[in-house]
Amino acid sequence: MQVITVVSAVFGARCSVLVHDDGSCVVIDAGAGVTDSVLQLVADRDLRPAAVLATHGHVDHTWDAGRLSEALDVPVVLHAADVYRLADPFGTLGLLGSSGGSSHDPSGPLAQAIAATGIDPASYTAPRRIEPFGGADDARSADTVLELGSLRIVARHAPGHTEGSTLYLVAEMAFTGDVLFAGSVGRTDLPGGDDATMQRTLREVVATLPPATVVVPGHGPTSDIATELARNPYLARL
Repeated sequence: MQVITVVSAVFGARCSVLVHDDGSCVVIDAGAGVTDSVLQLVADRDLRPAAVLATHGHVDHTWDAGRLSEALDVPVVLHAADVYRLADPFGTLGLLGSSGGSSHDPSGPLAQAIAATGIDPASYTAPRRIEPFGGADDARSADTVLELGSLRIVARHAPGHTEGSTLYLVAEMAFTGDVLFAGSVGRTDLPGGDDATMQRTLREVVATLPPATVVVPGHGPTSDIATELARNPYLARL
């Protein structure tokens, strides 16, 4: 098993290509501008993509999801509670996405960050092929096992940053999106975020992972659960 990282120029969002030994692969969090690099990687290594996964529905992690889904002929897979965000990437982010808070207004800080990379914020295309898992009423910590090519990935619901935030667990790694970073955790003040829910997720989902689990976050460096339990102030105070 190998993880190949492509970093988006927008907020440094991490796109991870998880590759099985036999060439099966999935793309996790297709941020803005990663498509060409991912397609080149797939071609150069003769990989067999099975899906584009999203740890949550924020557009800095899903901007290229539709484009990659079409190019690779695979579905976009994410928790059902965050599917609605794919149709309205700026409006569902509130003021971070739109200067006036209105739907489909690509003039806020995130749109400006996208424009600064040379990408037209109005060029976003929602994925046409979406395969959601779970449901809005899932019990916290509910697991869904995803069989994608030769990869068996456990999707563990971890709400708080968004309603559908998910950890993807495979081969002693946890792809944590914006739930857990090295030394920090995701913000809860955007639409769909909730601090009490995040605290429960950190306590019941994150802190119960095996200490040796490698943390592959949506932004920033990798870490491991043992280090985060010892040094991350948001976990230390649980």
